[in-house]
Amino acid sequence: MAEGLLIFYQYPSKIWPLLENTGLVARVVLLILLIFSVLSWAVIIHKSRQFNAAQRQSREFLNIFRHSKKLTEIRNSAQNLKATPLVEVFLTGYRELESQVVVSENPGKPHIRSLEAVHRSLQIASSAELTRMEQRLTLLASTGAVTPFVGLFGTVWGIIDAFQGLGNAGTATFTSVAPGIAEALITTAAGLFAAIPAVIAYNHLVQRLKEFGTRMDDFALEFLNLVERHFA
Repeated sequence: MAEGLLIFYQYPSKIWPLLENTGLVARVVLLILLIFSVLSWAVIIHKSRQFNAAQRQSREFLNIFRHSKKLTEIRNSAQNLKATPLVEVFLTGYRELESQVVVSENPGKPHIRSLEAVHRSLQIASSAELTRMEQRLTLLASTGAVTPFVGLFGTVWGIIDAFQGLGNAGTATFTSVAPGIAEALITTAAGLFAAIPAVIAYNHLVQRLKEFGTRMDDFALEFLNLVERHFA
């Protein structure tokens, strides 16, 4: 294990000399990849925290929704649970329900004009919440798709420079070619370093987003069942 740690700590001492000898194009490519990597990690951290808070508060809200006896109690409790998309779906349905309620001859049994209108409002709110939660995920997809090719461009350019230098020098030995090729391959490695975490995080977050979509659809059905029992 000590040998493995020694090899790990030796990598910076081997990489920095290569970075110092890279050309202008390679440095610009590395700067672009660094920007992509920093932005993608910022999105990963932000969206992970956002989804974790939404998942935690969704459980709390569903517990309140299923155990409360009045919609007004649910509305008041939902004011402190803004991280979950279920709250906005509920509030949208609640506002539509208020506009649809008609006082009947029997004061204890009001009814609504259109259950379908309440259903449509819940669907619109669910779509809006999904769109809001999808924000910035396209950056991860772009990072995973673009950065390997940006790194490959830097590598190809570096190899071209290396071979042009060999042509001008008039020598073509392995020891003279290897340093230039190694410098050129750094950009490919940097491109993969930026792309792999972004792709993994994107797939993971999209899967969680689908789970939130399913959860909102299920909640909309629960809300409609409640409305139908008391107002239809």
